[in-house]
Amino acid sequence: MATRRGFIKKSLLGAGALMLDPSLDLKSEQKSAIKISLAEWSLHRTIRAGKIDHLDFPAIAKKDFNISAVEYVNGLFGGTKMDFKEAAKNSAYLNELLKRSKDAGVFNHLLMVDDEGPLALPDDKVRLLAVDDHKKWIEAAKLLGCLTVRVNLHGDGTPEAKKAASIDSLSRLGDFAKSMNINIVAENHGHESSNGAWVADVMKQVNRSNVGTLPDFGNFCLSQDWGSTQDECKDYYDRYQGVKEMLPFAKGVSAKTYDFDSNGEQPKMDYKRLIGIVKASGFKGYIGVEFEGNTQPEEDGIRKTKLLIEKYL
Repeated sequence: MATRRGFIKKSLLGAGALMLDPSLDLKSEQKSAIKISLAEWSLHRTIRAGKIDHLDFPAIAKKDFNISAVEYVNGLFGGTKMDFKEAAKNSAYLNELLKRSKDAGVFNHLLMVDDEGPLALPDDKVRLLAVDDHKKWIEAAKLLGCLTVRVNLHGDGTPEAKKAASIDSLSRLGDFAKSMNINIVAENHGHESSNGAWVADVMKQVNRSNVGTLPDFGNFCLSQDWGSTQDECKDYYDRYQGVKEMLPFAKGVSAKTYDFDSNGEQPKMDYKRLIGIVKASGFKGYIGVEFEGNTQPEEDGIRKTKLLIEKYL
């Protein structure tokens, strides 16, 4: 009888925790429906100009755009006051961000990691250092309650050598993150990583339940130099085919947009077709608003992107 009473008590405490922690409900919802999140990159110009602080991003997402889940960018941590790599290890800073997200009623869904070394580089010495440098962000994501960490498959070498390096890097990061219940995802972000079939084969060979993809509606340039603009690309992978190939492994979708036309549409892509591909795949999870326009206000771009997603969902 005592054992049964203890079980009931634990069950009631667990139910109370669910009611007290809205992020637990959001994690449950994430598995059952398509939701909209906001990628912090949508405000990178404003944050880097010091007009808003990274710590205020969750509240801005909720108050200004009525979006209750966010995707952080590691390079924006610390704002103008602290180096972003230092911020990753600063528990006081991370706890303040966690507090502000909870106060705003916002779920910390994903953390995007850039500039921590080439995970697809065949040079093992350099690459394994990059793997280790990514780990502090996985630990930061765990503290923040994120489900997923996004990495890039960058590096020099032949496509096959880069594939082998990517498989090893993702396997190591996936194993490290598994005990924290965190997913590791790769985004199409230039060169081989913008080849949907290449990425899909990497995922098949990694073969880990917590390693997957983050298909981005943009970023399908196969020969783009890192840091160059979208218009400078001359060799594109078919974006519709690429999204299809990456979706079976997707643990999120990045709904990239650029400057809008007068009809509120995307002149560079067929958005209705892209959302249709996501819906047809049976994907369940977060679609992230990620505005990357250059000539239009970021706030307007976020609102128009959200409207476009909702229109076709």
